[in-house]
Amino acid sequence: MFQGSMVALVTPMSENGQIDKTSLRRLVDYHIDNQTDAIVAVGTTGESATLVHDEHCDVIRNVVEQAAGRVPVIAGTGSNSTAEAIEYTRCAMDAGADACLLVTPYYNKPTQEGLYRHYKTIAEAVPIPQLLYNVPGRTACDLLPATVERLTEIDNIIGIKEAVGDVNRIQELTKLASENFAIYSGDDLTALKLISLGGKGAISVTANVAPKAMHEMCKLALAGDLPLAEEINQRLMGLHKNLFVEANPIPVKWAVHTMGLIPLGLRLPLTPLSAEYHELVKQAMVQAQVL
Repeated sequence: MFQGSMVALVTPMSENGQIDKTSLRRLVDYHIDNQTDAIVAVGTTGESATLVHDEHCDVIRNVVEQAAGRVPVIAGTGSNSTAEAIEYTRCAMDAGADACLLVTPYYNKPTQEGLYRHYKTIAEAVPIPQLLYNVPGRTACDLLPATVERLTEIDNIIGIKEAVGDVNRIQELTKLASENFAIYSGDDLTALKLISLGGKGAISVTANVAPKAMHEMCKLALAGDLPLAEEINQRLMGLHKNLFVEANPIPVKWAVHTMGLIPLGLRLPLTPLSAEYHELVKQAMVQAQVL
């Protein structure tokens, strides 16, 4: 089972939107050097929505090859098409990923029964360990705890990334946690709370910018040292909030670029961080002691 700080890795791109594989591989080493516990490739923060199929699989392969077993790699392989999600998941398994992260089908608004059958079909088609991913603020689709409970019965569905950020939802989900099913935060603002209630870690945007601090915060929280974990969390609070002043990953890519780690490249329809927010994000980076 994965635990700790798992970075939702940005996908480096040149100014013209081409994937920068050299920077991507350098980022993998940077996170390993800074104690990130696992790398999530081609998730929301990795701009999965704008990558074509071959690029999607190629980024996963590059991350797996560069990690070389030093940390687990979890591949984002979700789609609003069940058949396409199976293709991506199989590609990730063939590339050597340790697990896959599958976002709920966006835009087409399936029923809870449709969600159950979607995930069950993928899990039965591809035997790699799989994590559910619920982020209704982006998908217009909410995977409810009762459906999650049904899905826990499927052997290779091993956890959920929950990004609702609601304490009541967190409490309801953590009741489902077991040796075979883990709850992970997909919301940096409430990650510490989720871990304190029995979650196993965070799939984090903040970890792109402050990987060592996120690792330490999660490690302390998992060990039960909540006061010291809270001290670190307060230092990161500006990042938790201000990395979302515009749509993710716009602010976080600006921040990682400011640290000198990647070019300032995004793909349309995303555009660079508005100048009015530069100082706000910079001050959060100063507060987190990464600038």
